[in-house]
Amino acid sequence: MQLDLNLLAALDALLDEGSVAGAAERLYVTAPAMSRSLGRIRRTTGDQILVRTGRTMTPTPYAIAVREQVHELLQQVQSVLAPSRELDLTTLERTFTLRWHDSLVGLGGPALLAEVRRQAPGVRLRFIAESSTDTPELRRGEVDLEANANRPTQSDIRGELLAETGHVVVVRPDHPLARAKAVTLARYAEAEHITISRRGRFDNALDGALAQLGLTRRVVATAPTEAAGLRFVRDSDLLVTAPESTTRPTAADLGLVLLPLPFELPSAPVYLSWHQRYDTDPAHAWLRNLARAALTEAAH
Repeated sequence: MQLDLNLLAALDALLDEGSVAGAAERLYVTAPAMSRSLGRIRRTTGDQILVRTGRTMTPTPYAIAVREQVHELLQQVQSVLAPSRELDLTTLERTFTLRWHDSLVGLGGPALLAEVRRQAPGVRLRFIAESSTDTPELRRGEVDLEANANRPTQSDIRGELLAETGHVVVVRPDHPLARAKAVTLARYAEAEHITISRRGRFDNALDGALAQLGLTRRVVATAPTEAAGLRFVRDSDLLVTAPESTTRPTAADLGLVLLPLPFELPSAPVYLSWHQRYDTDPAHAWLRNLARAALTEAAH
């Protein structure tokens, strides 16, 4: 049985107005059109709905019995097909899952949480670690927002470039490079390196840039996070090459030194990513705006 939802609106108007003319005026249609709708409603329900008594029309017992139900159903349909986009942050209760690069959690996470708590006390944030493999949680709706250096490649994943930052060399204060007058390419390549890789890779784009200059470096270890890698650097003669904006705060806390990279390397981007299903979700859009502000400020 095929149902026309327009009949539900027509029935609601007929029962409220008690006349074809009144219902037609309410729904901005002609009286003949409303009469045809009443005829279809009668054939569908098997009930007369409204019967003439003198100069007026009187609802049947069936019409009286279903009047409230019809009105409630129409409101439910309207809420589904034309949902309200108003967002009441004071009553919002929701948990958002965010998978951010560990350095971005440290940089922008506290500011984001503070603003979320101020505006919407019922909202909780779940920060989770990045996986060692590419995982589809964004597409499955298990992660609400990602923040990292990866530009989305799938058409259903939205990605917004928030910032770009150059790379620096990070060493302990008494490292040989820190005592040298300048960081030369030869000294940089000869030093022992540690790389930051959640996949445990020893090489990255940096090695390709060095290869074009006819040089190679010696990578003796990898660390899954910048925080871990910087602690290796603090306690050894290892050096790490990392994005300046994400590394500087932690390096300062650990008393490490930032030195200029002695060759050109493409800037490290910061992308905020989400699935397209959340494009028009008011709560998600609100969180995206706050995350965008927190990460942009931290990256600059």
